[in-house]
Amino acid sequence: MHIKKGDKVQIISGEYKGHVGEVIKALPKEGKVIVEGANIRTLHQKATQMGGESGRIEKEMPIYASKVLLYSEELKRGVRTRVEVVDGKKVRVSTKSDEKFD
Repeated sequence: MHIKKGDKVQIISGEYKGHVGEVIKALPKEGKVIVEGANIRTLHQKATQMGGESGRIEKEMPIYASKVLLYSEELKRGVRTRVEVVDGKKVRVSTKSDEKFD
């Protein structure tokens, strides 16, 4: 998967198109990521313990990783990436500006 936890990404399709946020969690087996402030859903939750959180809770839900691009601070937009080997390590590199992300 081309996205990792902690990456800054831009959503390229759907209701939150254009939203820029940080990846909270990556789910590689499902091919999904959870982006901060995007795909928010309201869940109705009972308290599981005395004094626990209950009621209507807003929570970020997963979206497909194919709907996000790494965000380039240099270009101020999402960019596609390729993988290059530098000193024996794989590094993600922007196809447009040769900006390195790892």
